[in-house]
Amino acid sequence: MNRRATIVSGVILILLGLLFLAGQFFPGLVGFLEWPYSVIGVGLIFLLAAILSGRGGLAIPGMIISGIGGILYLQNATNTWASWSYMWALIPGFVGLGIIFSGLINGHFRSAPGSGFSLIMISLVLFFIFGGSFGLDPQIVRYWPLLLIAFGLMLILKLIFPRKQS
Repeated sequence: MNRRATIVSGVILILLGLLFLAGQFFPGLVGFLEWPYSVIGVGLIFLLAAILSGRGGLAIPGMIISGIGGILYLQNATNTWASWSYMWALIPGFVGLGIIFSGLINGHFRSAPGSGFSLIMISLVLFFIFGGSFGLDPQIVRYWPLLLIAFGLMLILKLIFPRKQS
């Protein structure tokens, strides 16, 4: 681990320790760390560490954990736990977002968006297919073929306008 990443990791751990210590003496202070905010918070820590340390690879697990935390927040708030039967399909999209952020942090501006957007599109298609089968609002599901059209156009445009190799 390089010097900058070590400093960032140390600072994050110190801040978390101070926050949890304050929670021992003032329980209402860390109420936002209760379920499911803690899952989102862990993901945000990964994202923060990725940005501050310049290690874009940390953005991928950060987006996955934050995304799953967001799903759990929604399910907890609406008591729709059965929606997990199709919500899991969003996880490849979270990986795609992580790849895009990782590329931005690492300076790979040309290669990251293509693979990231492909994963996001695949994720959305799966989400609508499984959501249509397992209870997603029919008014939303009826438009999922537009994602197939967009994904097909993206593939054709990649062939017509190939990237220049450097």
